[in-house]
Amino acid sequence: MVHTARETGCYGPVSERIGVYARDTLASVVQGTDAADHHGLLNRLRQAARIAPSDVASWAVGAVDCAAWDLHGRLTSRSVADLLATGTPQVSVAAYASWLSQDLTSCDDLDVLRGVATGGWRFTKWGLRRAAKDSSDEAATRMARAVERCSDAIGAPVAVDAVGTWTPVVAMAFARRVDVAGLRWLEDPLPQHDLNIYGLVTATGLPLAVGERVHCDEDPADLIQYVRPSALTLDAVGCGGLTRATQIVELAQAQAVPVYPHGRSIVPGLHLAAAFPDAVPAVEYRLQWEPRRQRLYDVPLRLEHGRIALPDTPGLGTIPRSTTCPAHR
Repeated sequence: MVHTARETGCYGPVSERIGVYARDTLASVVQGTDAADHHGLLNRLRQAARIAPSDVASWAVGAVDCAAWDLHGRLTSRSVADLLATGTPQVSVAAYASWLSQDLTSCDDLDVLRGVATGGWRFTKWGLRRAAKDSSDEAATRMARAVERCSDAIGAPVAVDAVGTWTPVVAMAFARRVDVAGLRWLEDPLPQHDLNIYGLVTATGLPLAVGERVHCDEDPADLIQYVRPSALTLDAVGCGGLTRATQIVELAQAQAVPVYPHGRSIVPGLHLAAAFPDAVPAVEYRLQWEPRRQRLYDVPLRLEHGRIALPDTPGLGTIPRSTTCPAHR
């Protein structure tokens, strides 16, 4: 939370580690800051976080930044999307459904996929993990066939997330075997961003999505310009908050790379999409986790036929309850 004499801005839920880092390392940086000076605040937060850079530090910077945007909106009686936008923000945003615990290589009941696909979503995303027992060629063949089988079942291309479980050899073998007509994108095949390998993968014509792991101090220009991904799956908090996310969206838009905000930070991602509809076509809605997380807010987001309504109250429009949320990073 960030405070003025008149109002309080907040973002959450966050883990205890992130909250402690924000309190112990970043709180002094925020004191005396103008609530509307987002770029100045971000610079000071990033400088403080460089003392001990980590994923937790980047998330804490993003959480404080989003809380400052919430405060700014509450003080001006405007939504964060309205503050971000150069025109009138959208009142609702398209979403795509993800269900990563449902792995396509082990999906026996295709009606599960068909049922989700009829929900009005922009598209669907599923898990596609490599089985440890398979050789690289066996894994690539098995996963390519799974993509084709499942996309045929729902009559539309599917996005898949490898969750960092592949090797470069598997990624290249998959690129040679899969019919890209049934694949919207392959997301995060390797444990870490490898610009050289990812550049080789996209050179085959395979659609690749990356960006969830971008840090507050990372320059994503090389990732966007060299890899040329089909999508940037940016986390609006993990990247350093909405101030940083807006900068990255502008960079991606200049290179014609669409941004799809990661579902772990759905509330700020929703405002980003509402403010920049031409650059941010949809947000991720995580089917297995988000309904439960929404119970941590006083007023849950309104979801209807694959679209999420922008909250009609100032700031981010959500008030997180004070409760334990161990599953949230």
